[in-house]
Amino acid sequence: MAVDFDSKSYLEKVDAWWRATTYLSGGMIFLKDNPLFSVTNTPLKADDVKVKPIGHWGTISGQTFLYAHANRLINKYDLNMFYIGGPGHGGQVMVTNSYLDGTYTEDYPEITQDLEGMARLYKRFSFPGGIGSHMTAQTPGSLHEGGELGYSLSHATGAVLDNPDQIAFTVVGDGEAETGPAATAWNSIKFLNPKNDGAVLPILDVNGFKISNPTISSRMSDEQLTKFFEGLGWSPRFIENDDIHDYMAYHELAAKVLDQAIEDIHQIQKDARENGKYEDGEVAAWPVIIARLPKGWGGPTHNTKGEPIEGSFRAHQVPLDLKQGDLSQLGEFEDWMNSYKPTELFNADGSLKDEVADFAPKGDKRMAANPVANGGRAKGAKPEMLDLPDWKSLANDINDSNRGTQLPDGNRNMDMNVLSTFFAGVAKKNPTSFRVFGPDETMSNRLWEMFKMTNRQWMSKVEEPFDQYEAPEGRILDAQLSEHQAEGWLEGYTLTGRTGVFASYESFLRVVDSMTTQHFKWIRQAADQPWRNDYPSLNLISTSTVFQQDHNGYTHQDPGMLTHLAEKKSNFVRQYLPADGNTLLAVFDRAFKDRQKVNHIVASKQPRQQWFSIDEADELANEGLKVIDWASTVAEGEDADIVFASAGVEPTIETLGAVQLINDAFPSVKMRYVNVVELGRLQKKNGPLNDDRALTDDKFSALFGQSGTPVVFGFHGYEDLIESMFYERQHLGLHVHGYREDGDITTAYDMRVYSKLDRFNQAKDAVKTLVANGAVDKAAGEAFDKKMDDILAKHFKITRDEGRDIEEFTKWSWSPLKK
Repeated sequence: MAVDFDSKSYLEKVDAWWRATTYLSGGMIFLKDNPLFSVTNTPLKADDVKVKPIGHWGTISGQTFLYAHANRLINKYDLNMFYIGGPGHGGQVMVTNSYLDGTYTEDYPEITQDLEGMARLYKRFSFPGGIGSHMTAQTPGSLHEGGELGYSLSHATGAVLDNPDQIAFTVVGDGEAETGPAATAWNSIKFLNPKNDGAVLPILDVNGFKISNPTISSRMSDEQLTKFFEGLGWSPRFIENDDIHDYMAYHELAAKVLDQAIEDIHQIQKDARENGKYEDGEVAAWPVIIARLPKGWGGPTHNTKGEPIEGSFRAHQVPLDLKQGDLSQLGEFEDWMNSYKPTELFNADGSLKDEVADFAPKGDKRMAANPVANGGRAKGAKPEMLDLPDWKSLANDINDSNRGTQLPDGNRNMDMNVLSTFFAGVAKKNPTSFRVFGPDETMSNRLWEMFKMTNRQWMSKVEEPFDQYEAPEGRILDAQLSEHQAEGWLEGYTLTGRTGVFASYESFLRVVDSMTTQHFKWIRQAADQPWRNDYPSLNLISTSTVFQQDHNGYTHQDPGMLTHLAEKKSNFVRQYLPADGNTLLAVFDRAFKDRQKVNHIVASKQPRQQWFSIDEADELANEGLKVIDWASTVAEGEDADIVFASAGVEPTIETLGAVQLINDAFPSVKMRYVNVVELGRLQKKNGPLNDDRALTDDKFSALFGQSGTPVVFGFHGYEDLIESMFYERQHLGLHVHGYREDGDITTAYDMRVYSKLDRFNQAKDAVKTLVANGAVDKAAGEAFDKKMDDILAKHFKITRDEGRDIEEFTKWSWSPLKK
């Protein structure tokens, strides 16, 4: 018999499911046992109640209502749909829905669908050793935790890119909507291609309040909200009712409004895929739902002072003062729970009644079981890896005759442009699983070869010749100037099993450092879940770097992302500082093969000297660091008088310049030079999940000498990061030259002198140490020091008088050492 999905009897099934999930969601805040007390006629006692109930109630019933209606949509239209919950602390919504549809038990067999399993589920919620109050990586069907608010819509958009059959049912909190990232994310509509991408159905959940303030959108009229969304290009429609307790009226309206939204989405996609629409600058008017569903809807109405809870900010967290040590409000709790009529929903053994359970979508149609939310593939299936071009075929031919010089083809000296040849090859080989993201910087960041094979994806009108490389289809998404959008899209794309890159000006990658932290926390927690598939790595490029921002000035000079990520669990973070184009290619060949990491690559876009052969670059990228024989004068196994090291493009140039200065002046000094690409290899951190790439103490000593050996280290970032690493190793003797928070609009070389990263200051530091250790004669050392000071004085005068750099820098190139 055909099912009438619009009938009153079917909407009663929707209501029953809603009541069942909401009953569990409210109950698990307070109880750790006896979850179906009224169904089993077992009175609640103090031991059943948590000592300190923790959780949030305010957003729950509105979201469980919407989730139930999403299930109805899936059943009626046979949809592939997944759920994203933007309002904070809404974890119960996905936990209870996945439990009742069976997915939770499939992933956690100990959480059985009976009284015992339900009690275990209750106890673990917001409980030590249990699960959090957000939609964490522990939650089946979740790919968006919602701990830090603002990213639900960006994540949803990234998830449906190149997923044409998926719909992201995305609930945006009205508090969340006030954040900068959420506000800018409404512009995602201008970049979603209905021909090749899936759809996002946003539901703005206007429950009225944040923690203790009203929300802005709740005080806007329907007319004002309509104008707002229409101005952004959306087609708004509303779910609201004057009588907030006439639940069937809400069900009838929601079914009608949501049905029309799905039919509009299908029509938009049909027009794009069959009729060639939306190719001329017309942006599809995708539906957006504004659902006015009161905070704490259906829960406790007033507190003991007579102040309203339901429909108020007071519903935000735990709505009753019930705890194991105080059962004075137990009666109110029981009345609240019994208002959901649990005897109509559950059997006495804890199982769901058949007529209620039958409502759930089946198999992978369940939102909690949709493979898209588990790394984009069936549980346990092997991932589809990128088909990568041979990076070595794209590399520069570096050898003894040309190392340390700029190559005749100027484009080959710009590491990011060299990398763009690799990216273009990846995009050609993987036309639906690789994208480049950015905030209007892909051209500036020299990824020029990408533009020879693809466009920027841009659904609005294209106005040539004023515009360039804009089209409805393209593998580049950088036409919105928003780091939050670029990062959010990348995260959504990555968590659904595809690979992307976000290239940003280095200082402004800090805009999304907290987003990156949230992603790290997700993959760290996901790694502990045996049912979770792994993910491709998240790939971030810091370019337009601190020592290349002489033209933009002090505001654009901040390498602090290195320090920020170094604080996280090292097993999930890889930070690379390749010194030239070949090493950058080799690093990305590794990064694209690595799984479930945050890869942060600091790369140069300006013309710089090229240093390493293909074989050297390959070893540097995969081993992470290497003694460079052609820049060292100490024999293998011999103690060095001094060790030079560098990490980064300009630091490598300057440290090698210092090596050459010392060698020219004091050829008998035994030097070792170490190039560091993978920063984490130097770390030796406390705590678990920090050791899979850490050097052994013996290997560290073999590279940098025993404690007390002088080490002059040219570093791209803040100096205290390297200092902390050598401190962890109990290695004394470090002299680090990094960024010292000094800069301005100036010349290229003056940027290095500001922080004393330059070769002359590094050489001065080295000679001072060598004199103290007796490796250099004091008089000779003083003469050398004066020579360096004279050059620096010349530099200062010429840059300030003539606005140019000195020839000692501009005409310098590497020459073999005296050995």
